[in-house]
Amino acid sequence: MNAGPSDAIQRTIGELFTCSQVNGYTRIRTPYLYPDGDVIDVFLKEKPGVVTITDLGESLRWLRMQSQSVSPRSPKQQKLLDDICLTHGLEFFKGMLVLRAKGDETIGKAVTRLAQGALRVADLWFTMRTRSVESVSDEVEDFLKEKTIRFERGETLMGRSGRPWRLDFHTRTSQRSSLVSVLSTGSRGASRSMVDHVVATWHDLSNLKIGPEALQFVSLFDDTQDVWSPEDFKLLADFSEIAHWSKPDEFAAKLAA
Repeated sequence: MNAGPSDAIQRTIGELFTCSQVNGYTRIRTPYLYPDGDVIDVFLKEKPGVVTITDLGESLRWLRMQSQSVSPRSPKQQKLLDDICLTHGLEFFKGMLVLRAKGDETIGKAVTRLAQGALRVADLWFTMRTRSVESVSDEVEDFLKEKTIRFERGETLMGRSGRPWRLDFHTRTSQRSSLVSVLSTGSRGASRSMVDHVVATWHDLSNLKIGPEALQFVSLFDDTQDVWSPEDFKLLADFSEIAHWSKPDEFAAKLAA
């Protein structure tokens, strides 16, 4: 390129974008805003034959700050993130949105494309805020259908005490059948009572773990909510297999083990 990146940006996308040099990158201040009003910046680095543009992980960092959690993303959120990258032609690498401007695409168009992707990532905040509308159990149901694992949802079984217990899922694979309790809450205060309830469930149904058609018990923690303590996992590990919703494939493997 004969002209520098800043000159190319000014020629193609004008005064709405401003440039400055930061730590070896050209920082491009865009007219796009995060939902709280913060400005979306993207960063450009030029090497012979290729121009790389990235958000340096700022979009995902902003999203984590809004949720006040460092917990893993849910499978649904990860799929939405993958869809954003596919739609805008971006690569997701080590928490960063990245693209290489090449071919006949101008730098201005590439910068705009990445900034729009960053804005879409920030919009995932709204899916996190309204997550209670579509419960984690709904997400688990969709996942089981995707994996073609047969299941019954909301089955009620009678415990040894004569008390009925409602299970989130009763799954059946060619290898074995399992009962699944889903633990999901956004409140640390409610997490222990939820664990105690599932402990009582597994204890009262323990007779179902015996015999030629013994059922496997699985406690599925929604660990995308940072509310669980090590003691919560340890308590339920004495009665059931522990699964984490941030690792859905491992959960599916336990159902077929």
